[in-house]
Amino acid sequence: MSSYGELELKVIRWAEARKIIPNGTPMAQAAKTIEEVGELVAAINAGDINAMRDAYGDILVTLIIGSDLANISLLEALEAAYEEIKDRKGTLTPEGIFVKEAV
Repeated sequence: MSSYGELELKVIRWAEARKIIPNGTPMAQAAKTIEEVGELVAAINAGDINAMRDAYGDILVTLIIGSDLANISLLEALEAAYEEIKDRKGTLTPEGIFVKEAV
């Protein structure tokens, strides 16, 4: 299995070969991400694990390309997001609501 870094580079090279990079825009990739999220929701509702796997992968592809077009490292963005949430405390209720622990 490839590492994340290897796969990210393959996706970027694929997008370059198809002129998505540099001719695409972060906004166009954001729109594509939203389309793929819709496909994920449909797959979850259908209980279709193969379609879910495909949609999660497609979402990652659009995020990798969009972040590259914006000159943002997706891995650095993920690390920054983790640093922001790592000390949050709370729990998710059965209704799906995250309740933050009082500080």
